Amino acid sequence: MDSLERERLSTLMKQVHLLERKVDFLLQHLHLEYQEEEPGLMVRPQIEALLKQGKQIEAIKLYRLETGLGLKEAKDAIEKIDKELKGKR
Repeated sequence: MDSLERERLSTLMKQVHLLERKVDFLLQHLHLEYQEEEPGLMVRPQIEALLKQGKQIEAIKLYRLETGLGLKEAKDAIEKIDKELKGKR
């Protein structure tokens, strides 16, 4: 990494830090608490439907597409969701 890239990276890191501080201030001012959303939450109903049909590979593909996770992480997440579903049946 050359000095120009390091300088740009440093500038970006400072900007991110400043934005994080602003968001923290706003959350505190509005008496809100930030809670991270579960990855894949938006496609959870579609994933559950695919799993109920026995289409685990399609569920993994959809989960990866939605979350940007790698194959192993997505497979682990889908297996966990599948296990939860089977526990409810």
